[in-house]
Amino acid sequence: MQKNNVHYIFVSGGVLSGLGKGLTTSSISLLLQQRGYKVVPIKSENYLNIDSGTINPIEHGDPFLCEDGLEADIDLGNYERFLNKEMNWGNFITMGQIYKTIIDKERNMGYEGKTVDPIPHVPEEIIRRIKETAKKQDAEIVVIELGGTAGEYQNIFYYEAARMMKHREGDNVLHVHVSYVPVPNHIGEPKTKPTQLSVQTLNSMGIQPDFIIARSEVVLDELRKEKLANSCYLDKRDIISNPNLDHIEDIPQELHNQQLDTRILDKLNLPHNTLDLTAWNKTLEDIKAQDKTEVTIAIVGKYFATGDHVLKDSYYALIEAINHASWKNHQKVNFKWVNSETHEKEMNETLKGVDGIIVPIGWGSRGVEGKINAIQYARENKVPYLGLCYGMQLAAVEFARNVLGLDGANSTEVDPDTKHPIIHLIPQTDDYVKIKGEGVSMRLGGFDCVLDKDSQTYEIYKKHNAFKDADKGIVSERHRHRFEFNNDYRQALSEKGMKIAGTSPDNFFVEFIELQKEIHPFFIATQAHPEYKSSPVKPHPIFLEFLKKAEEYKN
Repeated sequence: MQKNNVHYIFVSGGVLSGLGKGLTTSSISLLLQQRGYKVVPIKSENYLNIDSGTINPIEHGDPFLCEDGLEADIDLGNYERFLNKEMNWGNFITMGQIYKTIIDKERNMGYEGKTVDPIPHVPEEIIRRIKETAKKQDAEIVVIELGGTAGEYQNIFYYEAARMMKHREGDNVLHVHVSYVPVPNHIGEPKTKPTQLSVQTLNSMGIQPDFIIARSEVVLDELRKEKLANSCYLDKRDIISNPNLDHIEDIPQELHNQQLDTRILDKLNLPHNTLDLTAWNKTLEDIKAQDKTEVTIAIVGKYFATGDHVLKDSYYALIEAINHASWKNHQKVNFKWVNSETHEKEMNETLKGVDGIIVPIGWGSRGVEGKINAIQYARENKVPYLGLCYGMQLAAVEFARNVLGLDGANSTEVDPDTKHPIIHLIPQTDDYVKIKGEGVSMRLGGFDCVLDKDSQTYEIYKKHNAFKDADKGIVSERHRHRFEFNNDYRQALSEKGMKIAGTSPDNFFVEFIELQKEIHPFFIATQAHPEYKSSPVKPHPIFLEFLKKAEEYKN
């Protein structure tokens, strides 16, 4: 392949949101990557936020935290997990970023006095970013997921950018349309009309799709494929059935079985190369293994409700990390979702019978006392406990209150006037934090941590050869938080049996705490987010060992 001869695949969605454009993008990227191509996925979002970090997770799911500190849409997590490759700011575009760049450029006379219009300047900025990322990441194939659904006014500029690139790049650009083929209960057969209308919408924007990925509850039959092919002017071989599957990890194989990857390469005039899915298929074997033991894990949080429905996407990365570890361990995890706000008073009764407890990320004071009660239950009953971010901070608070007897101990996030600020706001200095906005400082992205060689945490990382630097006992995990452990309380908590298991290399930040083994079999909490660095082919060691301890506890 000639240098800089980059190929582009746009993935759009039709009829309704949530069909799986992100998983389609991830699967296409995986198949092409495993054929030896340098594949770069990009997600484009319609909203005016600069990133996903300020959005309530109930609205848009769990923001995915990247190594460079980007707080992105959850689809970037799927890109990372499928490709086993880090994403960054170049892989994520929002309309807020686009508008801000254009306005800033205009204010600085970057357009040399010309009128700045939505078209062409907005799609041109989108194209510039796509090509810039392709160049920086040395891409051979770029797969761009278009946010939203065809026909929405919010994303028309992305579609215009796709149309313009097709006009300029010709055969180097393909368009894959993911659409819905419903099976109404009162009819009992798949109906193709919604997809036909969605493709008409694409056509009205000057785009003819090269492939249709037909999402449905059932496998699309030949009759329906012929209908779509005839009405949408496609070869029947380019109508790809994508029925509901037991696991999202099955999707790449499902698409490959219908030769989507080879059809794409043919249209791009690229050699097929050998497809290597060895590691992926081994994971599929683990997922479908029959010799599984069951454990019940309680997730004690507060981001569950959306109207009358339960939204698990608020903890999407955590669920995925647990799944990855459970497959490797040949375990079946039964999740118990515990709302820390509504179950605060009866937490002991609610948690009876669970084999492990996780308190994950959280913000603000709502539901805090329920989480602290859950942590106390885990500590006193020796139930395996894993605290993540807020789950570490509140574990320190609970220990200070109930073991040290420090009445009213708290985080200053919850009680700014607490007499015992076990957790406090970190200083706003460039040495430690990123400034997100006026008065808002955060630690974001990957940070190193030195583990105590006498700690259980160290043993876990050593067992799985997961060190960044084994000789120095350094690991690296991602962070997303504003408040930190208060070093004034290190000695007092340590003397009562809470071990400081890991700190930043300069010993300023407490990164891991744990209870000594003679006190508790598995009580580990970290300021970091190991869930963001887990993948199906490489589960995170912390989750692997937590689930093993949960099984031991059950037995």
